[in-house]
Amino acid sequence: MARTALIVKCKRLQTEHMKALASGKDPVNPTRVYNRCERCGKIRGFMRRFGLCRICFRNLAGEGLIMGVRKSSW
Repeated sequence: MARTALIVKCKRLQTEHMKALASGKDPVNPTRVYNRCERCGKIRGFMRRFGLCRICFRNLAGEGLIMGVRKSSW
């Protein structure tokens, strides 16, 4: 429950931040905006290119669900 509340709060802060940028104003407290994983909501280990944390990325890549990513072996 706590994590879902944090995810909702983070999304609200991101929308406010984007609205401020679109209107040309300086966003209030830009350091409060976090990058969160879209699947689990983790903050740490976030990969900006995919929008996922490292754990979710590893699971999805292992299942072959991320286009263009392949597990390497040598």
